[in-house]
Amino acid sequence: MTDSSLALASRSPVSGRWAVRADLLDFVDDPGFAAPAEAPGVRWRPDHVLLVDGERIAAIQPASAPLPEGWTDVPVVDRRGQLLMPGFIDTHVHSPQLDVIASYGTELLDWLNTYTFPAEKRYADPEVSRVGAERFLGALWANGTTSAVVFPTVHKVSADALFKVASARRMRLIAGKVLMDRHAPDGLRDDVEQAEKDCVDLITQWHGRDRLAFAVTVRFAPTSTPEQLAMAGRLFQAHPGTYMQTHVSENRDEIRWVEELFPTARSYLDVYDREGLIGARSILAHGVWLNAEDRAVLREYGAQIAHSPSSNLFLGSGLFDWMKAEHEGVNVSLASDVGGGTSLSMLRNMGDAYKVQAMQGVRLSAWKALYTVTLGAARHLGLSDEIGRLEPGSVADLTLWCWAKGQVAEHRDQLARDLHERVFSWMTLGDERNLLATYVAGNCVYQADEPTH
Repeated sequence: MTDSSLALASRSPVSGRWAVRADLLDFVDDPGFAAPAEAPGVRWRPDHVLLVDGERIAAIQPASAPLPEGWTDVPVVDRRGQLLMPGFIDTHVHSPQLDVIASYGTELLDWLNTYTFPAEKRYADPEVSRVGAERFLGALWANGTTSAVVFPTVHKVSADALFKVASARRMRLIAGKVLMDRHAPDGLRDDVEQAEKDCVDLITQWHGRDRLAFAVTVRFAPTSTPEQLAMAGRLFQAHPGTYMQTHVSENRDEIRWVEELFPTARSYLDVYDREGLIGARSILAHGVWLNAEDRAVLREYGAQIAHSPSSNLFLGSGLFDWMKAEHEGVNVSLASDVGGGTSLSMLRNMGDAYKVQAMQGVRLSAWKALYTVTLGAARHLGLSDEIGRLEPGSVADLTLWCWAKGQVAEHRDQLARDLHERVFSWMTLGDERNLLATYVAGNCVYQADEPTH
């Protein structure tokens, strides 16, 4: 095996093949909320070689084994002693809100009006949308996220720009033009007829192309009229394979507003359900204040809640009861919700998820957290054959990490008594500075500026 540079300039020019030697961690099943030592589904393969052929993983084998026939001249990225994982999956994030991340002093509704809506108005400009899409996706890759479910803005051009950049890099992206025809400022409202036309145009152009999928994107119930919600439901039902994304039951003031606007609805969730917007491909952010009947509806359809712990803490929205939701059959994924959330790093968001659960008497293991941002999210999105695990045939969406960065983390890493303790300290103390490289469809889209020993 050859010791090559980290970048994929070392890809074999003839075959398009390359390989990486590292410690491999992924999952074959849900570890649940079991104690770390008893958790099922963890797959740990130290000192293995993962072989990439084009966009896909070709094989995985112990480093001690000889390379297969036809692979002996293939470059091997030698990163022994470092951690190779599937790329992370962020199931709820707003591309224009990098402009307002870390904005001070408001809860959800004031935050939208004071910071978010003014920032999003700028994305009517095609150049702002193009530059914003490049910046946003580059920032995801620099945090180890290789697949995402994204809210752009109400402007068709903002969704188009995201799809273009993702398509060029062969990224798995789910997005759609935001629907919002009331209770928003001038420049951020659409209308039912034009919004439907824009969505159909985007579906025709992008849905199912490369690794892209369209999501019917209702901002949240208060910013859509009943007529627009009905149109959104028709779109979702009429185009198989599309997703639906929105927000639900994030904040108590928001819930009271929904009750005023939709007095005949059983609940906030019911506003969506009665319009045909809940299904197996529905992704509902937050769900902090859902009731038992709402959870039963989500279980029946197989829909998922995109738990956004950093955002819930930062905006003071409340504590999501993850264990209860799963106990009652609700699918749960993890999301950054930037810019309500304060970091695109899924490591930081997993750390916040641990704290949210700890405040409710539940200890979230590193196994459960990491499963949820890899194979768990992929399963809930219906994409586990493509992403979320290190398996021959899966797309080579990969992240390579150093275990510790900085004196304190390095000291803690050396004292770890078992694998979970080591992984948990990495998850808790680590962030984007631990990331060495990100690969999307076999290509290096991010590389750390300096090598890490």
